[in-house]
Amino acid sequence: MSNPKIVVVGSSNTDMIIQVDKIPVPGETVLGGKFSTAAGGKGANQAVAAARAGGDVIFIVALGEDSFGDQALKGFERDEINTDYIKRVENSASGVALIFVDKKGENSIAVASGANLELDPDYIIQYKSPIAQAEILLMQLETPIETVRQAAQLAYEAAVKVILNPAPAQPLDDELLRLISIITPNEIEAELLTNVKVEDELSAGKAADALLGKGIEYVLITMGSRGVFFASSEERKMVPSFKVDAVDTTAAGDVFNGALAAGLAEDKSLEEAIQFANAAAALSVTKLGAQPSAHYREEIDTFLKKHCSQYVNV
Repeated sequence: MSNPKIVVVGSSNTDMIIQVDKIPVPGETVLGGKFSTAAGGKGANQAVAAARAGGDVIFIVALGEDSFGDQALKGFERDEINTDYIKRVENSASGVALIFVDKKGENSIAVASGANLELDPDYIIQYKSPIAQAEILLMQLETPIETVRQAAQLAYEAAVKVILNPAPAQPLDDELLRLISIITPNEIEAELLTNVKVEDELSAGKAADALLGKGIEYVLITMGSRGVFFASSEERKMVPSFKVDAVDTTAAGDVFNGALAAGLAEDKSLEEAIQFANAAAALSVTKLGAQPSAHYREEIDTFLKKHCSQYVNV
């Protein structure tokens, strides 16, 4: 297996998780929860997932000069992620997320971004070279949008494939969208970007058409337990998900994106890469926590061999 180079630009958080029977509504207190902490942040989750899925990953991120930042850095090093381009910010706390997880595995999250907001466009420009030499640039939206735009522009100019996971959901302008090779919204994010309510394959196709019309090459709409709808100017197809018993869905989307990048960077076809990423995401929801739920390549391949006789290139 080759070692493709994936650059992830994004966020890092420490997740503070409370498992409860039900997620509290405003004004409600729910007792009896179980507390734990785990490494998280959408950028970090995706970088770790890509590395564990077999990718050679560079992570560009801003961490505070605090114990949370120190712990995050050690975690990236354990997963053999290149940390040469990590920014440490004085007098700023590292990002923190507070997460409720109910007994069905559903979650509710609030984030204090901290040092993630210090990852500015000027810092990205300093590292034009690793971005330009990458196979894939993978990004999300927990860092400043102008930083995302700058990184996407550098990658576009170097003909590097750009994968954007448009989460957390926010409006995006056409200038940014035209720089994107592959966009991976869920149903809610797709609706925000297109004004099309995504409920089934037909509506997913309409939303995909709207995004393809912006100049994006491939649209992948993740639809939870139903699977992933993907579309290009030439084809469209639903790739089913795998059935598992969910414990915590917190980082399923991040694991999907990281594994997708790893699969594409080693020249899997798009459908094979989606299937590979679906398997990684399915495994992730069987384990509590964000980064702890990202499984390793051998585990993903074993899962695929067991559940999908048509899978190739494991």
